[in-house]
Amino acid sequence: MFQELDQDNLADSLKNNDIVVVQYSATWCGNCRLMKPKFKKLASENEGIPFIIVDAEKYPESRKLANVDNLPTFATFKNGEFKNQVQTNKFESLKELVDEVTSN
Repeated sequence: MFQELDQDNLADSLKNNDIVVVQYSATWCGNCRLMKPKFKKLASENEGIPFIIVDAEKYPESRKLANVDNLPTFATFKNGEFKNQVQTNKFESLKELVDEVTSN
């Protein structure tokens, strides 16, 4: 399941789902735009897991949940808790992050 947040409420999604994968991005971020289709592809391959895009500039409370300091940042959450993150523009690194959280 793929979605883009339209309010600063990522914490709600974390409470309501066992696993959540997040792409933190911004409108000005070129690498974020390049990674978005790859992120969507992984979402389609992992049905039942929310893949959420968060605009890190618009939604500071959601950004704080993963201590984001660079974009794009991809973060995983399990049972409401932050698990891991990677700052990358490489699909392989993103895939490894997702595989890590979905295999445990």
